[in-house]
Amino acid sequence: MIRFDSVFKRYPTGREALAGVSFQIERGEMAFLTGPSGAGKSSILKLIALIERPSRGSVVIGDQNTAALKTRAIPQFRRRIGVVFQDHKLLPDRPVADNVALPLIIAGVPEREIDKRVRAALDQVNLLGKEKSLPLELSTGEQQRVGIARAIVAKPPLVIADEPTGNLDPALALEIMRLFKRLNDVGVTIVIATHDVHLIEQFPSRRIVLGEGRIDAITPPGARASTPNAGVTP
Repeated sequence: MIRFDSVFKRYPTGREALAGVSFQIERGEMAFLTGPSGAGKSSILKLIALIERPSRGSVVIGDQNTAALKTRAIPQFRRRIGVVFQDHKLLPDRPVADNVALPLIIAGVPEREIDKRVRAALDQVNLLGKEKSLPLELSTGEQQRVGIARAIVAKPPLVIADEPTGNLDPALALEIMRLFKRLNDVGVTIVIATHDVHLIEQFPSRRIVLGEGRIDAITPPGARASTPNAGVTP
């Protein structure tokens, strides 16, 4: 599903965010990107979503080498990826249903189908009945669940999340992580960037540990990330 081969990413400022990163995440897997701030976690997610392109190396998503995608093909490519942000990025003046429906509206899905899919997505995150609520009327945890519903409403095979529990207390963080696990259990590939090592120890999934733009360790599901450069190939 996802393969990075000797990927480098240098920004125009000269900062090298990634330096020779290689790893693979299988279809239907749940994987965590961990490491301190500035380690390269967000840069990897941006390369997966084609928000950025690598300076060198190759990124393959599904069977698609992203280097071969022309700019006009990027919107169609991104429809296969659900993105969850730490700060939700909800439209504050629009009700929950409109926020969740946004990817479907952009894709030109018929209105009758949109209503059905929005309700199904909200049901998956236990928010049915909140369709007409404004984001500011919801708790922080509920807002994050709206963000997840928006990410999955188009039924993408891949969902990526950047620090989705960073603003939540431990109980809410665990609730959100369990929601991701339920999505993974029905076949969705999940990639989560997080610094919360104690939280993800409760979920036996592959862990890719980054430090200063390089991979320090990759562990298989259920193993602890302790051996540098271990398990680079799955």
